[in-house]
Amino acid sequence: MIVIRSGSTVRKTHSCGELSLENKGEIVVLQGWVHRRRDLGGVLFIDLRDREGITQIVFNSQIYPELHKKAQELSREYVVSIKGKVSERSDETKNQKFITDQIKTGEIEIICEEFEILNPCSSNLPISRLDEEGEKLLPGEEMRLKYRYLDLRRKKMFENLKLRHKIVKVIRDFLDREGFLEVETPMLIRTTPEGARDYLVPSRIHRGKFYALPQSPQLFKQLLMVAGFEKYFQIARCMRDEDLRSDRQPEFTQLDLEMSFITREDIFLVIERLFQYVLKTVLNQELPIPFPRLTYAESIQKYGTDKPDLRFGLQIQDFADCFSKTNFKVYQDVLGSKGVINGIHLKDGAKEFTSRSKLDLLLEQWKLKGVKELTYLLWVGQKEFRSPIGKHVGDGEKEKLVEKLNPETGDVTFLVSGEKDRSLEALGKLRIELAERVSLIPKEERKFHFSWIVDFPMFFWNEEEKRLDPAHHPFTSPLPEDIALLDLKPLECRANAYDLVLNGYEIASGSIRIHQRPLQEKIFELIGLTLKQAYEKFGFLLDAFQYGAPPHGGIAPGIDRLVMILAGADSIREVIAFPKNQSAQDLMLGAPVEVPENQLEELALKVNLPSR
Repeated sequence: MIVIRSGSTVRKTHSCGELSLENKGEIVVLQGWVHRRRDLGGVLFIDLRDREGITQIVFNSQIYPELHKKAQELSREYVVSIKGKVSERSDETKNQKFITDQIKTGEIEIICEEFEILNPCSSNLPISRLDEEGEKLLPGEEMRLKYRYLDLRRKKMFENLKLRHKIVKVIRDFLDREGFLEVETPMLIRTTPEGARDYLVPSRIHRGKFYALPQSPQLFKQLLMVAGFEKYFQIARCMRDEDLRSDRQPEFTQLDLEMSFITREDIFLVIERLFQYVLKTVLNQELPIPFPRLTYAESIQKYGTDKPDLRFGLQIQDFADCFSKTNFKVYQDVLGSKGVINGIHLKDGAKEFTSRSKLDLLLEQWKLKGVKELTYLLWVGQKEFRSPIGKHVGDGEKEKLVEKLNPETGDVTFLVSGEKDRSLEALGKLRIELAERVSLIPKEERKFHFSWIVDFPMFFWNEEEKRLDPAHHPFTSPLPEDIALLDLKPLECRANAYDLVLNGYEIASGSIRIHQRPLQEKIFELIGLTLKQAYEKFGFLLDAFQYGAPPHGGIAPGIDRLVMILAGADSIREVIAFPKNQSAQDLMLGAPVEVPENQLEELALKVNLPSR
């Protein structure tokens, strides 16, 4: 007899992913969603799914004719409770894919004896293909975010979030063994200049005043070091009102970590061992340590970025020496104005660029991006090439190029001339495009290449406001050997800051902090804050430094980016349960929304929208 109920009175005995031939003959109760149905006339099959897997259920008209008849109403995503006997499938009906993948339920099925419909599902499913075969038929991301609770039913999404759970658990286990204490810090704080815009929260009790949501727990973790905690960590939620992209969200999660009485070498060692443990425990992959290190200047010169992807070569090379005596006026003018001629040599590039027309098309595309100085040399022999600048390259330059590159037929050399920073930035982006086009990183390979970037500039010059800006944040200490440069040449001063890069993404940033009040006041002065302004914004920190602040430093790996890379996803939205879209909207909840007038009055607020 079928009963349609709002809830089952029968407890399930097993998940849909654990039964095997060892359970043959047992009477079991399974509960879950109808994943698929196949009606063969006298026999109806459904695949029942829960978060642990899939089990085949059989309704046989020869055994239970009434049950078979009533089961016709079952459809995709109905929530049901099934009771029946575990039976071995016949050889021809065993799920060979399940067996190959070592999924136990591929050899059994449940002969249904009774069932309950716990909840039907509308036939108009916004996301109708929840099986892996339908992955390419999914609707666009906007629809997936609007109906996120359906999107999360997909196996891939569940596996991503399960991986995230494992990574965070392993991080906590490791740091606990290392003597770190997890401490929560406030979510309602005061607004402080940390680089991005704050999200503000109006106070009802203190009318006209605002809290801010934390961009990071930076100041609190430093105060915990002053308090003597020595080793702190937190899986911290952070909020920043900034422009979004695939690896950025307005609210995100980071592993926040701080240590006292240490140097950056101590932090490097802890983080390297942590990620070595995470990859081994979660993915069973060996990760060699220590990680390679590059200075900021070296990374920019070789890769055109401070977050280089080191899974492949294609280093940027300096070609100025090859053209030092050139008669080509364009290059003469560039070198005469202290510009550069940099390039990338692509081995066997003709496999992708099979003709000059393809290379010319690439130049046109980059001109549209504003890089008009890009050109190429397509090598058609060891000493001959075809190029838009071919007639301007003399025998002397050609000999130097051959000596430098030792080219072979089919190689392509790309050159960009002009101002140094702009040239390197363009080549850094071109390097990534070339690697993707010639498949230097096979998609099926799961390579994880970590590297440290060190010795960042302490300041950058803000041309618009004619002042120094901190390159990291204003609590970062200079390298000890560069402190004297603060008064003489502050733009040459290097910060005791460091980034951790994984596969071309910055996944962590940190620094050794300032722990002495005079030096902190000096940095505030250099970035344009008077002592009064500094005290208004950071008086609590300056006061704390008077009471025995220890040397300390820390780092903050991004959990979302880390999980995205380890999961092989293209966006952090694929590893966050309920993310915002690229306009910072929650499409499922319909947020942000307008607020009723009476709520605004309570908060002493008035919305003043510009006229359209």
